[in-house]
Amino acid sequence: MSKKDNRICLGAIVGVHGVRGEVKVKSFTEVAEDIDQYGMVENKEGTRKFEIKVVGHSKDLLRVKIKGLDDRNEALALKGTGFYVSKDVLPALEEEEFYHADLIGLKVQDETSEVLGEVVGVYNFGAGDMLEIKLSENGKSEMLPFTKEYVPTINIKDGYIIVRSLINFAEEDEEDTSFEDEDNEG
Repeated sequence: MSKKDNRICLGAIVGVHGVRGEVKVKSFTEVAEDIDQYGMVENKEGTRKFEIKVVGHSKDLLRVKIKGLDDRNEALALKGTGFYVSKDVLPALEEEEFYHADLIGLKVQDETSEVLGEVVGVYNFGAGDMLEIKLSENGKSEMLPFTKEYVPTINIKDGYIIVRSLINFAEEDEEDTSFEDEDNEG
């Protein structure tokens, strides 16, 4: 496993705040304010290290001070920079817990081990995690709830998940959902 494979993105700079070099950060940690609790962070390439401290909030984002960064223009140049740490500094995962980054790229198989596609994204729109699966057959993407019902097996080590109902879920979406107003019929 390469050094980059063993890292997790804790958050990303999405803007600046004020003139003294504070940045606005979207946190990906379970508790947003804990983003500065894992020591030094580095950019995606591993070429820059940052010492960060959460100093406040700006709407749904964190205001973060980067040690040695005191200029708005320098801060603006970092927009889009992710903050990465080694998985080794993160708390141990409980059974049935996964980092989103570990799920992306896994092969998607049915219960007969036929490869259906690949996980290309993990999202949470408020009602639970959803997997975006790029289908091998046609290259289209399908969204699937990341629940035991739909994904009974996750094997990070061997690089695959087994889905039970991908086809059924896709067909449910294609059902006719138009409603007719019976009171307005002829």
